[in-house]
Amino acid sequence: MFRKVAIVGTGLIGGSLALSIKKKRIASEVVGVSRHKKSLAAAKRIGAIDKGSLNLRIIKDADLIILATPVNMILNLAAKISKISGTDAIITDVGSTKQEIVAKLESIFPNFVGSHPLAGSEKRSISNADSEMFIGSVCILTPTRKTKRPALKRIKRFWNRLGATTIDLSPENHDKILSFTSHLPHIAAFSLIESVPHQYLEFASGGLKDTTRIAASDRELWADIFLSNRKNILKGIVVLEKNLANIKSALNNKDRKSLIKILKRAKKKREKLQ
Repeated sequence: MFRKVAIVGTGLIGGSLALSIKKKRIASEVVGVSRHKKSLAAAKRIGAIDKGSLNLRIIKDADLIILATPVNMILNLAAKISKISGTDAIITDVGSTKQEIVAKLESIFPNFVGSHPLAGSEKRSISNADSEMFIGSVCILTPTRKTKRPALKRIKRFWNRLGATTIDLSPENHDKILSFTSHLPHIAAFSLIESVPHQYLEFASGGLKDTTRIAASDRELWADIFLSNRKNILKGIVVLEKNLANIKSALNNKDRKSLIKILKRAKKKREKLQ
Protein backbone atom coordinates (compact mmCIF):
# COMPACT_ATOMS: atom_id res chain seq x y z
CA MET A 1 0.00 0.00 0.00
CA PHE A 2 2.83 2.41 0.82
CA ARG A 3 6.45 2.78 -0.12
CA LYS A 4 7.65 4.31 3.15
CA VAL A 5 5.73 4.62 6.41
CA ALA A 6 7.10 6.87 9.16
CA ILE A 7 5.86 6.44 12.72
CA VAL A 8 6.51 9.31 15.10
CA GLY A 9 6.41 7.76 18.56
CA THR A 10 7.55 4.15 18.93
CA GLY A 11 5.76 3.33 22.17
CA LEU A 12 2.98 0.80 22.71
CA ILE A 13 0.64 1.93 19.91
CA GLY A 14 3.32 3.15 17.51
CA GLY A 15 5.36 0.00 18.04
CA SER A 16 2.31 -2.23 17.55
CA LEU A 17 1.47 -0.38 14.34
CA ALA A 18 5.02 -0.84 13.07
CA LEU A 19 4.99 -4.56 13.86
CA SER A 20 1.63 -5.05 12.17
CA ILE A 21 2.63 -3.06 9.10
CA LYS A 22 5.78 -5.16 8.73
CA LYS A 23 3.93 -8.43 9.34
CA LYS A 24 1.23 -7.67 6.78
CA ARG A 25 3.70 -6.21 4.25
CA ILE A 26 1.78 -2.94 4.02
CA ALA A 27 4.93 -0.91 3.36
CA SER A 28 8.32 -1.49 1.74
CA GLU A 29 10.04 0.44 4.52
CA VAL A 30 9.05 1.44 8.06
CA VAL A 31 10.99 4.10 9.95
CA GLY A 32 10.50 5.33 13.50
CA VAL A 33 11.10 8.52 15.44
CA SER A 34 11.47 8.64 19.20
CA ARG A 35 12.92 10.85 21.92
CA HIS A 36 14.64 7.79 23.39
CA LYS A 37 17.48 5.77 21.85
CA LYS A 38 16.46 2.71 23.87
CA SER A 39 12.98 2.73 22.34
CA LEU A 40 14.40 2.87 18.81
CA ALA A 41 16.94 0.14 19.56
CA ALA A 42 14.18 -2.09 20.95
CA ALA A 43 11.93 -1.39 17.95
CA LYS A 44 14.69 -2.33 15.55
CA ARG A 45 15.63 -5.41 17.58
CA ILE A 46 12.11 -6.88 17.40
CA GLY A 47 11.81 -6.06 13.70
CA ALA A 48 9.22 -3.30 14.05
CA ILE A 49 11.23 -0.72 12.09
CA ASP A 50 13.94 -0.77 9.45
CA LYS A 51 15.53 2.46 10.63
CA GLY A 52 15.11 4.78 13.59
CA SER A 53 16.21 8.26 14.55
CA LEU A 54 15.86 10.94 17.21
CA ASN A 55 15.70 13.43 14.34
CA LEU A 56 12.46 14.10 12.45
CA ARG A 57 14.45 14.31 9.20
CA ILE A 58 14.09 10.54 8.82
CA ILE A 59 10.42 11.00 7.85
CA LYS A 60 11.41 12.78 4.61
CA ASP A 61 9.90 11.13 1.51
CA ALA A 62 7.46 8.99 3.55
CA ASP A 63 4.11 8.61 1.81
CA LEU A 64 2.35 7.82 5.11
CA ILE A 65 3.23 9.52 8.39
CA ILE A 66 1.56 8.33 11.59
CA LEU A 67 1.71 10.51 14.69
CA ALA A 68 1.63 8.16 17.68
CA THR A 69 2.61 10.48 20.51
CA PRO A 70 0.57 12.06 23.33
CA VAL A 71 -1.97 14.70 22.25
CA ASN A 72 0.11 17.74 23.21
CA MET A 73 3.14 16.43 21.36
CA ILE A 74 1.09 15.81 18.23
CA LEU A 75 -0.01 19.45 18.33
CA ASN A 76 3.50 20.72 19.03
CA LEU A 77 5.24 18.63 16.36
CA ALA A 78 2.82 19.33 13.52
CA ALA A 79 4.49 22.51 12.23
CA LYS A 80 7.97 20.94 12.33
CA ILE A 81 6.77 17.86 10.49
CA SER A 82 5.09 19.97 7.79
CA LYS A 83 8.47 21.48 6.89
CA ILE A 84 9.89 18.02 6.22
CA SER A 85 7.00 15.98 4.84
CA GLY A 86 6.04 16.15 1.19
CA THR A 87 2.73 17.72 0.20
CA ASP A 88 1.56 14.38 -1.20
CA ALA A 89 2.16 12.48 2.04
CA ILE A 90 -0.89 11.21 3.91
CA ILE A 91 -0.81 12.18 7.58
CA THR A 92 -2.81 10.47 10.30
CA ASP A 93 -2.64 10.24 14.08
CA VAL A 94 -3.80 7.92 16.85
CA GLY A 95 -4.77 10.58 19.39
CA SER A 96 -7.51 9.83 21.92
CA THR A 97 -9.11 13.26 21.48
CA LYS A 98 -9.83 14.78 18.12
CA GLN A 99 -11.21 18.34 18.02
CA GLU A 100 -7.94 20.15 18.75
CA ILE A 101 -5.85 17.78 16.65
CA VAL A 102 -8.10 17.84 13.60
CA ALA A 103 -8.59 21.61 13.68
CA LYS A 104 -4.84 22.23 13.71
CA LEU A 105 -3.51 19.45 11.52
CA GLU A 106 -6.02 19.74 8.68
CA SER A 107 -5.03 23.41 8.36
CA ILE A 108 -1.38 22.36 7.97
CA PHE A 109 -1.45 19.10 6.01
CA PRO A 110 -3.39 18.79 2.70
CA ASN A 111 -3.89 15.03 3.19
CA PHE A 112 -4.63 14.74 6.90
CA VAL A 113 -7.13 12.17 8.22
CA GLY A 114 -7.78 11.87 11.95
CA SER A 115 -7.73 8.34 13.39
CA HIS A 116 -8.34 6.83 16.81
CA PRO A 117 -7.88 3.05 17.11
CA LEU A 118 -9.84 1.72 20.09
CA ALA A 119 -7.06 -0.64 21.08
CA GLY A 120 -4.22 -0.78 23.56
CA SER A 121 -3.81 -1.39 27.27
CA GLU A 122 -2.69 0.26 30.48
CA LYS A 123 0.85 -0.93 29.73
CA ARG A 124 3.32 1.25 27.89
CA SER A 125 6.50 1.13 25.78
CA ILE A 126 7.67 -0.86 22.78
CA SER A 127 8.32 -3.87 25.05
CA ASN A 128 4.56 -4.49 25.16
CA ALA A 129 3.93 -3.97 21.43
CA ASP A 130 1.66 -6.52 19.77
CA SER A 131 1.41 -7.10 16.02
CA GLU A 132 -2.17 -8.36 16.45
CA MET A 133 -3.39 -5.47 18.60
CA PHE A 134 -5.74 -4.09 15.95
CA ILE A 135 -7.30 -7.35 14.79
CA GLY A 136 -11.03 -7.24 15.56
CA SER A 137 -10.81 -3.69 16.88
CA VAL A 138 -12.67 -0.53 15.87
CA CYS A 139 -10.86 2.52 14.53
CA ILE A 140 -12.75 5.80 14.53
CA LEU A 141 -11.95 8.16 11.65
CA THR A 142 -12.87 11.83 11.93
CA PRO A 143 -13.14 13.31 8.43
CA THR A 144 -14.43 16.84 7.86
CA ARG A 145 -15.48 18.81 4.81
CA LYS A 146 -11.79 19.58 4.23
CA THR A 147 -10.76 15.92 4.18
CA LYS A 148 -9.69 14.71 0.76
CA ARG A 149 -11.65 11.62 -0.26
CA PRO A 150 -8.69 9.74 -1.82
CA ALA A 151 -6.70 10.15 1.43
CA LEU A 152 -9.70 9.02 3.52
CA LYS A 153 -10.19 5.99 1.27
CA ARG A 154 -6.54 4.93 1.64
CA ILE A 155 -6.58 5.36 5.42
CA LYS A 156 -9.74 3.26 5.67
CA ARG A 157 -8.10 0.56 3.61
CA PHE A 158 -4.97 0.82 5.76
CA TRP A 159 -6.87 0.19 9.02
CA ASN A 160 -8.86 -2.60 7.37
CA ARG A 161 -5.61 -4.30 6.36
CA LEU A 162 -4.53 -4.14 10.02
CA GLY A 163 -7.72 -5.98 10.97
CA ALA A 164 -9.79 -3.06 12.23
CA THR A 165 -13.29 -1.96 11.30
CA THR A 166 -13.58 1.77 10.65
CA ILE A 167 -16.37 4.11 11.73
CA ASP A 168 -16.66 7.76 10.71
CA LEU A 169 -17.52 10.37 13.34
CA SER A 170 -17.18 14.12 13.41
CA PRO A 171 -14.37 15.30 15.72
CA GLU A 172 -17.02 16.84 18.00
CA ASN A 173 -19.05 13.64 18.29
CA HIS A 174 -15.90 11.60 18.79
CA ASP A 175 -14.84 13.67 21.78
CA LYS A 176 -18.35 13.72 23.24
CA ILE A 177 -18.78 9.93 22.98
CA LEU A 178 -15.25 9.01 24.09
CA SER A 179 -15.55 11.29 27.12
CA PHE A 180 -18.10 8.78 28.45
CA THR A 181 -16.82 5.48 27.06
CA SER A 182 -13.09 5.96 27.66
CA HIS A 183 -12.13 9.13 29.50
CA LEU A 184 -14.72 8.96 32.30
CA PRO A 185 -13.85 5.32 33.15
CA HIS A 186 -10.23 6.39 33.58
CA ILE A 187 -11.30 9.29 35.80
CA ALA A 188 -13.36 6.84 37.89
CA ALA A 189 -10.52 4.31 38.11
CA PHE A 190 -7.96 6.92 39.19
CA SER A 191 -10.41 8.31 41.75
CA LEU A 192 -11.39 4.89 43.10
CA ILE A 193 -7.86 3.68 43.76
CA GLU A 194 -7.04 7.05 45.36
CA SER A 195 -9.98 6.49 47.73
CA VAL A 196 -8.61 3.21 49.10
CA PRO A 197 -6.31 3.62 52.15
CA HIS A 198 -2.77 2.31 51.51
CA GLN A 199 -2.94 -0.07 54.46
CA TYR A 200 -5.96 -1.82 52.93
CA LEU A 201 -4.34 -2.63 49.58
CA GLU A 202 -2.98 -5.98 50.74
CA PHE A 203 -6.59 -7.11 51.13
CA ALA A 204 -7.57 -6.06 47.59
CA SER A 205 -10.02 -8.40 45.91
CA GLY A 206 -10.36 -9.20 42.23
CA GLY A 207 -13.12 -6.60 42.03
CA LEU A 208 -10.80 -3.77 43.04
CA LYS A 209 -8.08 -4.99 40.69
CA ASP A 210 -10.53 -5.31 37.78
CA THR A 211 -12.13 -1.90 38.23
CA THR A 212 -8.85 -0.04 38.74
CA ARG A 213 -6.65 -1.81 36.15
CA ILE A 214 -6.62 1.22 33.87
CA ALA A 215 -5.46 3.45 36.73
CA ALA A 216 -2.00 2.01 35.99
CA SER A 217 -2.05 3.90 32.66
CA ASP A 218 0.53 6.53 31.73
CA ARG A 219 -0.07 9.65 33.81
CA GLU A 220 1.30 12.19 31.32
CA LEU A 221 -0.65 10.70 28.42
CA TRP A 222 -3.91 10.80 30.36
CA ALA A 223 -3.33 14.27 31.80
CA ASP A 224 -3.09 15.52 28.19
CA ILE A 225 -6.26 13.63 27.21
CA PHE A 226 -8.24 14.96 30.17
CA LEU A 227 -7.20 18.56 29.54
CA SER A 228 -7.78 18.45 25.78
CA ASN A 229 -11.33 17.13 26.26
CA ARG A 230 -11.97 19.02 29.49
CA LYS A 231 -15.48 20.37 28.78
CA ASN A 232 -16.93 17.01 27.75
CA ILE A 233 -15.25 15.18 30.63
CA LEU A 234 -16.56 17.70 33.17
CA LYS A 235 -20.09 17.00 31.91
CA GLY A 236 -19.46 13.29 32.37
CA ILE A 237 -18.20 13.83 35.91
CA VAL A 238 -21.44 15.66 36.74
CA VAL A 239 -23.41 12.60 35.58
CA LEU A 240 -21.14 10.27 37.58
CA GLU A 241 -21.55 12.43 40.68
CA LYS A 242 -25.33 12.33 40.22
CA ASN A 243 -25.34 8.53 40.08
CA LEU A 244 -23.08 8.28 43.13
CA ALA A 245 -25.43 10.70 44.91
CA ASN A 246 -28.40 8.44 44.09
CA ILE A 247 -26.67 5.47 45.70
CA LYS A 248 -25.60 7.63 48.65
CA SER A 249 -29.17 8.80 49.13
CA ALA A 250 -30.53 5.25 49.04
CA LEU A 251 -27.99 4.21 51.68
CA ASN A 252 -28.68 7.22 53.89
CA ASN A 253 -32.41 6.45 53.76
CA LYS A 254 -31.93 2.69 54.13
CA ASP A 255 -34.01 2.45 50.95
CA ARG A 256 -33.42 -1.12 49.81
CA LYS A 257 -36.03 -0.90 47.06
CA SER A 258 -34.38 2.11 45.39
CA LEU A 259 -30.92 0.58 45.80
CA ILE A 260 -31.98 -2.65 44.09
CA LYS A 261 -33.60 -0.64 41.30
CA ILE A 262 -30.34 1.26 40.70
CA LEU A 263 -28.23 -1.91 40.71
CA LYS A 264 -30.66 -3.75 38.45
CA ARG A 265 -30.64 -0.93 35.91
CA ALA A 266 -26.82 -0.81 35.94
CA LYS A 267 -26.54 -4.60 35.58
CA LYS A 268 -28.89 -4.58 32.58
CA LYS A 269 -26.84 -1.88 30.86
CA ARG A 270 -23.53 -3.64 31.59
CA GLU A 271 -24.83 -6.88 30.09
CA LYS A 272 -25.29 -5.10 26.76
CA LEU A 273 -21.52 -4.72 26.45
CA GLN A 274 -19.89 -7.45 24.40
